[in-house]
Amino acid sequence: MKTPRLPAPSVLFDLDGTLIDSEPNYYEAGRRLLARYGVRDFSWENHTRFIGIGTRETLTVLREEYGIEAPVDELLAGKNALYLELAGASTTAFPEMRILVERLHGDGVPMAVASGSSRAAIAATLSVTGLDAYLPVYVSAEEVARGKPEPDVFLEAARRLGVAADSCVVLEDAVPGLRAAHAAGMRCVAVPLPDASADRAAFGKAELLFPGGQEEFTAAALLDWLSTG
Repeated sequence: MKTPRLPAPSVLFDLDGTLIDSEPNYYEAGRRLLARYGVRDFSWENHTRFIGIGTRETLTVLREEYGIEAPVDELLAGKNALYLELAGASTTAFPEMRILVERLHGDGVPMAVASGSSRAAIAATLSVTGLDAYLPVYVSAEEVARGKPEPDVFLEAARRLGVAADSCVVLEDAVPGLRAAHAAGMRCVAVPLPDASADRAAFGKAELLFPGGQEEFTAAALLDWLSTG
């Protein structure tokens, strides 16, 4: 007797570091913003602590750490403006991710983006990379009560697609996103950033892991995994 195949899953994409190479722009936006408030030593290493965490949550922590008196909303508006300027000038999609999105779209697979970025930032980067033609549904953490690692953004994405949460597969590059996916009852494919070796044990909990990140990931391998159910 053959084992019944599971229904084809819906696919939810994290945006930054997963679909697009945006972390350098986010770091530069954060560095420029903090410099306005007298912080001159914000390093890439400091930035990596917050990869996968929403911008508001990140700025709330940084405001406290650096003793910045400006309200979080002011910091958020400033960083979003800086990021949009940088992203509009230069943002690229990872090549294999673009191939994957195009293939899934051609196969009629429901897809959405679920990101910690602002809605404006998601729209701008999807537009400049041309991915907006394939991914019209997207959810920002600013639209839900809690950002990653809470499941809210993924659950809302599933709701907007009209699919069950347990039918979704999430693609993520960061541990908070992996935890959010599992909290939502979804499977997770992890494509870690190159400097995420410290999170190796946490990434091992993903249903599928590409330890080499974008350098190892291929659309063909992911499509083959999805086809097995």
